Formats: sequence, structure tokens, C-alpha cells
Amino acid sequence: MGPRQLFDLAWAAWAITWIAAALWSERTEKQVTGWEVWAYRIGAGVGLVMLTHAFAHAMGMRRIWHVGYGGAYLLVGFVVAGILFAWWARIHLGPLWSGAITKKEGHHVIDTGPYAIVRHPIYTGLIFATIATALAEATITAVLGTILLTGALWLKARTEERFLSAELGPGAYAEYQRRVPMLVPFV
Repeated sequence: MGPRQLFDLAWAAWAITWIAAALWSERTEKQVTGWEVWAYRIGAGVGLVMLTHAFAHAMGMRRIWHVGYGGAYLLVGFVVAGILFAWWARIHLGPLWSGAITKKEGHHVIDTGPYAIVRHPIYTGLIFATIATALAEATITAVLGTILLTGALWLKARTEERFLSAELGPGAYAEYQRRVPMLVPFV
């Protein structure tokens, strides 16, 4: 199987399993609504579309660099590593996970496992995977899509942090924010 098929397989497997796992979640008590929600959803959606080979091909984009087969296979490994990191975080979060910014029944700060490394490990894993994809795709649309997706996830993380600080109490979340970096480990 070639690198392009492996990229497609990795992302398709992530999408299918991620959607299926949405059934495993506690009851939502409160959810964020408003312009920020639409901004990050639209930004992430457009960014993901721009990241794809199909979009670059439809736009007549040419590669601006080449990574070769060895580099492409290495980048597939990075995509899988990013997706696995996001999955580790999702499994560790358990039924408190939600695709939207919510407060679940029994919600509390999780600061172990991947959440001891970064406060938003799902976003970190997905950003890492999209950067690897953009490097392999090597088109301006893929790079711009990654920038847009990263910005959308950063906006979602900031919105989520304001919401959790208000809902869980500033003391509980502020201590976690002081100890653990937001998206980039060890920074």
C-alpha cells in the first residue's frame, strides 16, 4: 500500500472510530453556544477540506516540495502517532468527552495521563497529525488548511478554558493551567 492510501486510511479510521465513540459520554449539563463555536467549527471544517489531496488536485495545486517515499512513510507514522495521542486522551477522558464545549455530569479537572503533558492533548495530537499531513501533501492549500485548523483548535481551547474556569471554579482550573502547558508539551 502506498503512502497516499495509508494517509487516507489513517484519517478515515480516525473519523469513523471518533464518530462511533461519541456514544460513550455522560449527560451534558451545560453547553457553550455563540459565535466562537461557529468560528472554530467552520475554521476546522474548512481547514480539514483544504488539507486533503482531493482539494489540492481540484484547485490545480502543485507540490512546492517533495519528501520522497521514505519521507512520506515517515510522515504517515507521525500522523498515526498524532492520532494515537489524541485517542489516548479521549480514552483517558472517558465519558467526560464531548465534541462540543460542555460540562458533563460529574465534571472535574483531569490532570493525569496525556492531560499531565498538555491541557488539550486531543487538539495537540490532531495538530501534529495535520502538520505531518501538510508536509507530505506539500501544497500551499494543505499548509493554509493546517494553519486554519490549528487556529480553530486554539480558539476552541481558549473558549473551553474560559468555560471550564467559570463552571469548575477558577481555583480548580487555574492551578492546572499554571502546571501544564496548553498545547505544546514542555513549553
